[in-house]
Amino acid sequence: MTHSAPPTEDRTPAGGRGPDDDRPARPGLLMGRLFGVPVYVSPSWFLVAVLVTVMFEGQVDGVVSRPLSYLVAFTYAVLLYGSVFVHELSHAVTARVFGLPVRSVTLHILGGETSIEREAPTPGREFLIAFAGPLVNLVLAGIGLLVHAFLPLPDVALLLVEALTFANLLVGLFNLLPGLPLDGGRLVRAVVWKVTGRSRSGGVFAGWVGRGVAIACLVAGAYLATYNTGEGGGIGWLALLWSALVASFIWVGATQSIRAERVRDRIPLLSARRLARRATLVTADVPLAEAVRRAREDHAGAIVIADHDGRPLGLVSEKAVTATPEHRRPWVSAGDLSRGIGDGLTLAADLSGEELVEALRRAPASEYLLVEPDGGVYGVLAVADVDRAFAGI
Repeated sequence: MTHSAPPTEDRTPAGGRGPDDDRPARPGLLMGRLFGVPVYVSPSWFLVAVLVTVMFEGQVDGVVSRPLSYLVAFTYAVLLYGSVFVHELSHAVTARVFGLPVRSVTLHILGGETSIEREAPTPGREFLIAFAGPLVNLVLAGIGLLVHAFLPLPDVALLLVEALTFANLLVGLFNLLPGLPLDGGRLVRAVVWKVTGRSRSGGVFAGWVGRGVAIACLVAGAYLATYNTGEGGGIGWLALLWSALVASFIWVGATQSIRAERVRDRIPLLSARRLARRATLVTADVPLAEAVRRAREDHAGAIVIADHDGRPLGLVSEKAVTATPEHRRPWVSAGDLSRGIGDGLTLAADLSGEELVEALRRAPASEYLLVEPDGGVYGVLAVADVDRAFAGI
């Protein structure tokens, strides 16, 4: 149950998928939109739903006979992830209240994730966005306790209320653990950011704490496995496997957060001019073999389709050129492997730093045309080159 705030957490600052598909990858099945936010369910959720149904059915079986017990158990699985969904939605709504664009809410095997396109501008807002999720779960747990105490319920409803109350309490408290990528890590990041005045210091500190939380989760799972071995062992070893999965998730998320802060330090050094490839201009009817020959002769790294007056019309895909066998290149025109220069794919050559990253995010693609202030072609910016600028971090 995390929320992320790129731009710097994505491996590709453009947020795209590379030459094959310039559209951002969908994180799962689109279930609809709520408050303008797309909601996805990862296929892994269905596996968890089956596991939760099978495991919880053992408790339901004593109250409701089969096969109805499986239906009740599945209802619990759906309600459980409903609680997770409300948790993530609270992050999304709070972020939107503060004017931050939310890319998506996704439910997956370990809970859920809210993808926020920009980080909060102040530590106070970061704190509130992070705290919104666990707060909702703790409120739901409190409501469950009140319902259990004051409302007479049938046995099946009572069982569901007890299970959901415990689950919301567990989810709320677990997400308050003080390490990234958990919400508690975001709270720590916000506090350190407030004290030091530097968001990077908070991110790095919370990331290292997150690694400690991951190790603690693994140790706790090993202890539970050892403790329960003498009593059948099944639940203990399941706890170990689950804690290992959770620990790996936290460790990877914490590591990515630390890396993201290092990437953030390098963003101001990005320059479209410095990363640009020299471009060779050819008309669309020029054979690919001839276009490649001219590019090599010009020591250029990109091919731009232009009209007879030199006005740029499209960009030839580097991957499409590489995938075309040399014996076919004389019979394929350069225009056949090009894409038009649509909105957002023409950038000013003087862009740098955050402005460059934001421009790449607005229109994910594999290549962009760089132009001078007078409209002349300066070169081509390839996202692969932007990625390589961050290599070794």
